[in-house]
Amino acid sequence: MPPADPSVLTDASALPAPARSWLWWPLETLAATGAFAYWGIFGLLFTLAALPLCLALPKRKAEVLGRSLLHRAFRIFVRYLRLTGLVYADLDSLKPLRQRRDPVIIAPNHTSLWDAVFVIACLPQPICIMKESILCNPFLGGGARLAGYIPNGSSSRLVREASEALTRGGQLLLFPEGTRTRHDARWINPLKGGCALIARHAQVPVLPIYIRSNTRFLEKGWPLWKRPEFPIRMSFELGEEQSPQEGESAKDFTQRLEAEYQAHLSRPHKLRRQVAE
Repeated sequence: MPPADPSVLTDASALPAPARSWLWWPLETLAATGAFAYWGIFGLLFTLAALPLCLALPKRKAEVLGRSLLHRAFRIFVRYLRLTGLVYADLDSLKPLRQRRDPVIIAPNHTSLWDAVFVIACLPQPICIMKESILCNPFLGGGARLAGYIPNGSSSRLVREASEALTRGGQLLLFPEGTRTRHDARWINPLKGGCALIARHAQVPVLPIYIRSNTRFLEKGWPLWKRPEFPIRMSFELGEEQSPQEGESAKDFTQRLEAEYQAHLSRPHKLRRQVAE
């Protein structure tokens, strides 16, 4: 399936924001508070339930259950954002991922803290690479452990475990920047080498996802208390698969991938990243 025309959005995110009176401010604040409360309550409940499930279930069954529960929770959250008018996210391009079963590295650029939420909402059984510190987070750690997500601590362990997961036919969600795009970065951060190393070791393709937004809400350094301008508009576009070529080093493959991201994210688009002020 060819990537969507990056200059066009196919749903409500393409429409101009409706004029909103001062009455919208308290309603948006209430809706945003509800979104944070959802994660606080759900995260703690998930963490409390995860430990006994990890002990009671075989490892593979626990992982399938954990990934399925997170997928459903994220789908509900994305629907909530749409219904409340807080976020218009164009996810149409990601629909083919729901039927895909072959091993592949799903590799989005990392604009904000919640990028993974929208992508996992479209992936029934993703294997995620995440910061090792999240495993100790009371709101996120329990679900991550139950789902068998892979911490990014040791590079050798990361490549080994990710390759094994891909060999079993999994879909690996990995942000090749390694962290959220810095405030002063024009398009993306320089890519880390982990994505290329895993792709070469497991002999699987990398599928870029290009994320764009009209805000820098929840980017690296954004205070959680700082209110964005609603509605937030986001676009997710599938790129073309990139595979390591014969004799191509991980460093060269990383540079080629970075050039692909730079070329696509710099194209004219209604939600193209603006220069930081």
